[in-house]
Amino acid sequence: MPHLPQLADNHVLGPAESALALKLISEIDLLRLKTIARLYARGLPPDVTWDDLLQEALTRVIAGLRRQPVGLSMVAFLAGIMRSLKTEHWRRVLGGPGGPETVRIDHANDRFHPIELCDPSPSLERALIARQELQTIQALFADDPVALRILVGLGEGLAAEQIRHAAGLSKKDYDSARKRMRRKLLREGLTCEPK
Repeated sequence: MPHLPQLADNHVLGPAESALALKLISEIDLLRLKTIARLYARGLPPDVTWDDLLQEALTRVIAGLRRQPVGLSMVAFLAGIMRSLKTEHWRRVLGGPGGPETVRIDHANDRFHPIELCDPSPSLERALIARQELQTIQALFADDPVALRILVGLGEGLAAEQIRHAAGLSKKDYDSARKRMRRKLLREGLTCEPK
């Protein structure tokens, strides 16, 4: 009996691969979206990863559940979907807007409701991890004083224009330094999923 060739392979494309294949996004857009997803995944429980946010956003676009507005880039559109997913997750966890233990100020018996105040400062473990990450990044750019000045400005929450003014950099020098920094971070794998 002659052997028949397999007509379809068994490989199932994930949403990110499908979006690339459909040319909805480019590879550089995918890298940008991964970085944005990591930012939005901060503070979410460990069972909700950045990859979950990204894949769900891409799935909603591919399935046609969300339509891209005219004039909005695909990266910005998908970032908005991920932000919505994060908000939706917290709304589910907290049981709706304000959570189940919301204290009403118009309630007659307000003094009987316990009020818990949360400490906004990070735990010791998170503070230690953040300090180690900062030291790693500073060591990575120890030989680049322009990059270090930009990092200090970013750490202080300054806008690009404010950083350029404080560091005495032209727009071209600032943009060049940011590109160098991005390439170095990509080379070091600091934008990839932790192993």
